[in-house]
Amino acid sequence: MKFLEQPPRFLFFTGKGGVGKTSIACATAIQLADAGKRVLLVSTDPASNVGQVFGISIGNTITPIPAFAHLSALEIDPQAAAQAYRDRIVGPVRGVLPDTVVRGIEEQLSGACTTEIAAFDEFTALLTDTALTTGYDHIIFDTAPTGHTIRLLQLPGAWSGFLEEGKGDASCLGPLAGLEKQRTQYKEAVDSLADPQRTRLILVARAQDSTLREVARTHEELGKIGLSRQYLVINGVLPRTEAAIDPLAAAICAREQAVLSALPGVLKDLPLDQVALKPFNLVGLAALRLLLTNSVSGNGISEHQQVTLDTPTLSALVDVIAADRHGLVMLMGKGGVGKTTLAAAVAVELANRGLPVHLTTSDPAAHLSETLNGSLDNLAVSRIDPHAEIEIYKQHVLATKGATLDAQGRALLEEDLRSPCTEEIAVFQAFSRIIRESGKKFVVMDTAPTGHTLLLLDATGAYHREITRQLTDKKLHVTTPMMRLQDEKQTKILLVTLAETTPVLEAASLQADLRRAGIEPWAWIINNSVAAARPLSPLLRQRAHNELKEIEAVANHHAQRYAVVPLLQVEPVGIAHLLELSGRVAVADNE
Repeated sequence: MKFLEQPPRFLFFTGKGGVGKTSIACATAIQLADAGKRVLLVSTDPASNVGQVFGISIGNTITPIPAFAHLSALEIDPQAAAQAYRDRIVGPVRGVLPDTVVRGIEEQLSGACTTEIAAFDEFTALLTDTALTTGYDHIIFDTAPTGHTIRLLQLPGAWSGFLEEGKGDASCLGPLAGLEKQRTQYKEAVDSLADPQRTRLILVARAQDSTLREVARTHEELGKIGLSRQYLVINGVLPRTEAAIDPLAAAICAREQAVLSALPGVLKDLPLDQVALKPFNLVGLAALRLLLTNSVSGNGISEHQQVTLDTPTLSALVDVIAADRHGLVMLMGKGGVGKTTLAAAVAVELANRGLPVHLTTSDPAAHLSETLNGSLDNLAVSRIDPHAEIEIYKQHVLATKGATLDAQGRALLEEDLRSPCTEEIAVFQAFSRIIRESGKKFVVMDTAPTGHTLLLLDATGAYHREITRQLTDKKLHVTTPMMRLQDEKQTKILLVTLAETTPVLEAASLQADLRRAGIEPWAWIINNSVAAARPLSPLLRQRAHNELKEIEAVANHHAQRYAVVPLLQVEPVGIAHLLELSGRVAVADNE
């Protein structure tokens, strides 16, 4: 593998969610550790599953991996980091300042800004604190999905400006107060990231148009902030030998090879590696050791053995949803599981039945227009554009709060509105506006990857608590966005996953988080099922066999109801192909 030739001390794996960053990062760590190198594997992903891959509990402290003398791992938990950050700032003044002042400081430290800053604070320490990392030859970062990563890496410059010039609004003063002592550390971190002798960035993608376009954008954005030494890894490429006797495998191979031959121009000069699709699940040491090799051996499914699967379909779920005539349908899950495609498929199914539908997304990396590739009666499409929503929000604040200010006061207000917290507020307001439409029509929302979604729901919950706290007239009826999300009659949450170990565990974890917020997922959708496609290829049949355990876990342990969507020969782009995703059997209901 080219990306492993003479590796520098720091290796970063990044790319769109679901492309296999964690598996490749773990396999790299194992290969280096097997070679006698002392390795620290670090995850900065809010939805980290490094511990699941190794089969042990890791968490927010450096933990040795028992099977390796030279390998340790760390999962930076943004929530735990934020709590420790709050305790560090609030602890010294608790009992010294009046309780009202302490509560005010805690309120300032309750938002998403604090979570992001605290996680970044721990992240930079690993790049700069020699006492923490002196015992390691290599530090490997399994970074968060692209949007998180870009934002994380841009923070040093952004916050440096805020600290230097005293910018920021009241909602960021608390978090910023904890950064003052770290300015030198952040500068050292940026210098380290931009030094190709110390840092190598590996862009991970699949042989799919959407993920490669995303990687091309990431490549250019990272280049602009000084991370120019980049490598490209295309993961999960189906070997051409599988195409000989299987129309499905042949279609997949042809599609992947066409994509690889038409790489975006900005990626063509990068050092390129391809990792073959494996027949086994990438969990456990034996599987990880084989990931970066040419081996495609499985556990011996007979060439005549066919996996049979009789499962409920997407259309059966839509039958039940359509009976309500209106409501909010939210598709959630880890990035890369196909939420955008399935959101479009659900919306198209509903609109095709003559029902009014508004299809929208809060995912900054969404490609709804490319997926639909056309229009349909009864279907309206939109995207919550953070940049546009920020501008709308700024103009509203300037026209109201700023109307009575003098020139100096207005200038200060404009500075406040440049705070990173402004985007969260603006997007939340757009989200709330769209929710209200669901009282008269169907609103189908393709949400952002899990970390983004939970931040959005956290903002929704904060709004709910504030409204109910301020409500003095107890007879006055008010419906907040959180109340809508908690009401199954108004909102149906569809969790999207793949029939693989890690995606199912991540969806189950998301379900637990939603339940803690009083939100009960309505159904699960298992997307891109090889088993449901009935393949002939030996490798694909092995993968189909491996899926059965995960489908059974969803059906019998996790979901109230579920549906399975098969992997198609033709990529589901365009109205006609989106309609092909459906079938007509009864929905499995475990209530």
